[in-house]
Amino acid sequence: MLNRVWFAFFVAALVAIAISLFQGQWQILSAVVDALFASAKLAAEIALGLIGVLSLWMGLMRVGEKAGVVGLFARLFEPLLSRLMPEVPRGHPAFGSVTMNLTANVLGLDNAATPLGLKAMQDLQSLNPVKSVATNAQILFLVLNTSSVTLVPVTVFLYRAQQGAESPADIFLPILLATTASTLVGVLVVAIYQRISLLNSVLLGYGALMLAAVSALVFYLGTLTVSAIGDFSTVLGNGILVLLIFSFILVAGMRKVAVYDEFVGGAKEGFTQAVQLIPYLLAMLLAIALLRASGALDYLLGVIAALVNLVGGDTRFVDALPTALMKPFSGSGARAMMLETMQHYGVDSFAGRLAAVVQGSTETTFYVLAVYFGAVGIRNGRHALVCGLSADFAGICAAIWVCYQFYG
Repeated sequence: MLNRVWFAFFVAALVAIAISLFQGQWQILSAVVDALFASAKLAAEIALGLIGVLSLWMGLMRVGEKAGVVGLFARLFEPLLSRLMPEVPRGHPAFGSVTMNLTANVLGLDNAATPLGLKAMQDLQSLNPVKSVATNAQILFLVLNTSSVTLVPVTVFLYRAQQGAESPADIFLPILLATTASTLVGVLVVAIYQRISLLNSVLLGYGALMLAAVSALVFYLGTLTVSAIGDFSTVLGNGILVLLIFSFILVAGMRKVAVYDEFVGGAKEGFTQAVQLIPYLLAMLLAIALLRASGALDYLLGVIAALVNLVGGDTRFVDALPTALMKPFSGSGARAMMLETMQHYGVDSFAGRLAAVVQGSTETTFYVLAVYFGAVGIRNGRHALVCGLSADFAGICAAIWVCYQFYG
């Protein structure tokens, strides 16, 4: 799948370049060459930036596992995850690392979520009988990461505040609804592919508890100002991180674990993993850079707008589609598109709000796939990309529908 997708990206970029050259836009050649070298530099910068963070969290996770704290988290959600990942045996460390990663994602802790996710993928890889082919559990985990619910998207609120939004946090509920739809569809598509039964008392019970918790949080956050929401999110996220770190170290020390040696051993694994990521990152970033520089995404946007006009549909959502089209490929690219849409149409315009909702409700699927699978050497992702993009598409459609309901 990845080989075909990568090749398709190059073909699409070549067609777009040919169209530009036919129109006399010779500067496209310089833009493409610049993009190629910039992507190589960016891949190395991202990997080098991950070295410190990965080493930190791999070391802490090693200590946390020896202390038994990670195992405690695993027992809390093992009944749920064991039904979604039946091939993972009860009591396996993967349940703990998966739970830690999903918790970090929900809280919007990007610096912790990625290294914890790589640790979870590594644990799941230990059960993989064919190391180059993704297992069902790894695919489900990746889809949960590409569609995971972030309860408080503070960064999107801050961007809206910087652009002068009258009420920066008024998109909170639309984002929550859209990202919930993305997660539900992602899990449903994976369940269909993997023939997982979702209608059982355990899954429904956990779903009811999570829904109640989210509803209570939404109700509470609805009583706060945008600055108070930001403060609450920061305190909650950082407080949980500090609590985890100290619980790992203190409990391990009380259990006579060689905390320093274990931390160093885990940190060495993080360093090695960060370096191994460079080729996989380079491959994906190179293809994405070509799509952007060649203008292929712009041509796609034009085709969509023409089709909507042809059937007489409301084209207001098309103005925010650059963010939606870029999001599965590049988080920074989508952020730039969102800010450009806000500046051009107005931060409180329909397009400005929709771009912000899309930015907060979908994830960079190709980047996540490249990083997570690349970290453990998986080359055949099977149905992972289809499931991840299905979740993205559902999130974007839900964002459009919700914005029409909220903002007319």
